[in-house]
Amino acid sequence: MPVYSMTGYATVHGGPSKSEAGGTAQAAGSPGVALEIRSVNSRFLDLSFKLSDELRSAEPALRDKIMSRIKRGKVELRGWIEGRSDAGLQAPTSADLQRLLALQDSIRAWLPDAAPLTVAEVLQTKTRQPMSTAGLSDALVERMDAALDAFIASREREGARLASSLIERVIQLRALAQQAQPLVPQLVEQQRQRFLERWNDALGSADGAPPADMARDRALTEATAFAIRIDVAEELTRLASHLDEIERLLQHGKDLGKRLDFLIQELHREANTLGSKSSSLELTRISVDMKVLIEQMREQVQNIE
Repeated sequence: MPVYSMTGYATVHGGPSKSEAGGTAQAAGSPGVALEIRSVNSRFLDLSFKLSDELRSAEPALRDKIMSRIKRGKVELRGWIEGRSDAGLQAPTSADLQRLLALQDSIRAWLPDAAPLTVAEVLQTKTRQPMSTAGLSDALVERMDAALDAFIASREREGARLASSLIERVIQLRALAQQAQPLVPQLVEQQRQRFLERWNDALGSADGAPPADMARDRALTEATAFAIRIDVAEELTRLASHLDEIERLLQHGKDLGKRLDFLIQELHREANTLGSKSSSLELTRISVDMKVLIEQMREQVQNIE
């Protein structure tokens, strides 16, 4: 199943009648409806509507449609009526103009300082023809399915890019873990040799023959304690397990953002422990590189639904 991002955008335009699939076209000059959906990441589903006054009655139905198909994200939906123009303005007739002129003369007879009517003021006295908005709310609800299809498709495309980027970083983390794996035995062996040399030097400076077996046993004891202290095998095993689960979730798809976010926290915990147990610059570098990659993954996971 696909991975969906919480970032998406879609816009749909259409008339008050059924869409093209219904075989009815919008009449020339008649009003139509338009929908715009956009979203960004959010912990939960957060809906906001910006609808024209004539379309507000459609909000409950639009909300139900969104909630049935979208689980997370801050979603903003705008709906408005298209086709509003001055084509509906009535032109004043000659009789209208004569009445306005007579009224103006009558008023100026009493108020000689009154300014004469302008063309704009004359036009404002004529009301616009009422634009029929019948069926526009229903049309908006009908167009919502097409808008959601386009919107979800955009989130799916973005989700595919996020999933691909996460897989790349999973591969890089595995490579770093493989680099860290052989470092611990090498460090333990180096430390055992140091302990052995120190004990031999110390016993050699003492009176009498130095007991070689005692020096070796002491060196092994110290090396074992050191190995336990710096052992990161458990952290690397858990890290590999978390990476396996991330890959499995990305292949499964659907609603996985919160589970991925939890796994990213666990990855960060293991990388931190790896750094705290580090006894070499190379292991410290690996830990830092891991944390950089994990932080990049965290930013991407926050956009996954």
